[in-house]
Amino acid sequence: MSDQAGASRRPQPSDAIVLTGADLTIDDVEAIARHGRTAILDDAARERMQESRDLIERLVAAGEVVYGVTTGFGALATRFIAQADAERLQENLLKSHAAGVGPPLDTEIVRAMLLLRSNTLALGHSGCRPELVDRLLEFLALGVHPVVPAQGSVGASGDLAPLAHLALPLIGLGRVELGGREMAAGEALAAVRLEPLTLQAKEGLALLNGTQLMTAIGALLLADADRLGRTASVAAAVSVEALLGTEVAFAAAYQLARPHPGQIAVATELRHLLRDSTIQTGHRADTHKVQDPYSLRCVPQVHGAVRDALDHLRRVLDIEMNSATDNPLVFPDGGVASEDALATGGGRVISGGNFHGEPVALALDFAKIAIAELGSISERRTALLLDPRLSGGLPAFLASSSGLDSGLMIVQYTAAALASENKVLAHPASVDSVPTSANQEDHVSMGPIAARHARTVLEHVEQIVAIELLVGAEALDWRLELLTAEALAAAGTPSLADRPVAGAGVAAAHDRIRAVVTRLGGDREPGPDLAAVARLVHDGVLADLADARRSAVTPT
Repeated sequence: MSDQAGASRRPQPSDAIVLTGADLTIDDVEAIARHGRTAILDDAARERMQESRDLIERLVAAGEVVYGVTTGFGALATRFIAQADAERLQENLLKSHAAGVGPPLDTEIVRAMLLLRSNTLALGHSGCRPELVDRLLEFLALGVHPVVPAQGSVGASGDLAPLAHLALPLIGLGRVELGGREMAAGEALAAVRLEPLTLQAKEGLALLNGTQLMTAIGALLLADADRLGRTASVAAAVSVEALLGTEVAFAAAYQLARPHPGQIAVATELRHLLRDSTIQTGHRADTHKVQDPYSLRCVPQVHGAVRDALDHLRRVLDIEMNSATDNPLVFPDGGVASEDALATGGGRVISGGNFHGEPVALALDFAKIAIAELGSISERRTALLLDPRLSGGLPAFLASSSGLDSGLMIVQYTAAALASENKVLAHPASVDSVPTSANQEDHVSMGPIAARHARTVLEHVEQIVAIELLVGAEALDWRLELLTAEALAAAGTPSLADRPVAGAGVAAAHDRIRAVVTRLGGDREPGPDLAAVARLVHDGVLADLADARRSAVTPT
């Protein structure tokens, strides 16, 4: 198979996502990165790419001095490169920049990077041939996944080292994973009947400049965080019921008095989850408990602020995923007039800084701080559930035989440890900058570090919320037993009608937890239980229960 044909000769599935460069979504990224969807290049995008490629070839033929096309890179930008060395220059760029270290990125992140790099090239401002996008997309379709070390990028000029590792297999170098086995790229290409590409002028630089590592991690993080946020609402509602908390603080009128979008959304979810609760109706008249602790009463305000922070990340990523982030950029129609632009034959090449990761870095730092807060307040609710002085009559640590059994005492230690570690990881990476390239690149974003730390924080918070759900389910069993005993004693005769019931959403969550974890009874090793509930959280098995659109919700 020739360099020029590549993926375009292979039949494409009818459900392939069409890349235009302008309308890729988070859902698209997750579908391709995690669920095996494929993508193809839009015909109009192919034409745009060819137009910018033609301009680059005219510049090279005319001997024009253009950064990264006929010059060296970074601090070596003053070194002119002859036309005869253009191909070697691009190959040397990939080889020299593949300086990443550390553990390899997960396959899903690599797949997201392949997709995002393809989409930015599809905009037609990078000056490379459409065949490069065809080959990147064919890697996705065939499961040829470059091995990309996680560390080595400072986030400007983009994610250089990771993208170099991502691109090396295009020319038959580097290593890839294929069919679950790591191997040399040349061996993998032969196995899938592909020939290595020969890069032409500008193409190596087009593959390396950009923010696709931090954006890939951010996109998948956001998909997970959306599910985690709704699951955290479920966990909070379970805790509210088990602790005899009141839904009065979640009233629609009260939330509208401070109408932050996230706050309103979370309060709506809580009212939905607590609907039809006789636990709520049974203690509304109580006057001895005027207000709940903040970790219950302020769930809309805290969880809602997290939602708003994640919405900011979504806005940034929606733009970044559909932007041209390499340098220089090619404008076949002339682009915007600029004194720093090189114009020729109706076209223009502009050198600037769209590769700088600051917009994404700041948004990721904001997001990881917010996600850490979701874990911090969840851990506090777990502590309430286990403390007999604060839990409203529940047994200490929910142990069946207090003293002989420790119950769920130690799982709160685990939540506390994770929440504390998040405080370190949440330190913003973007406030730091170490100059590179002989001070030519004297301010960098550190966006990849923000992204990796955000991902770790999210994994910790998934565990913290899972702990709250595990403890909350056990506490709810105790609460229902205690309330039932009180109701039956007051009624004088046993009756099913006297038995209290949790809110519809809370009861459904309890059932799903009990499908994978039985009630505690005596002490047992908590590890398997924690792992089972953590899978429910990560997979979003409980998240749909918070969706108020599934049934009518009457504002309180």
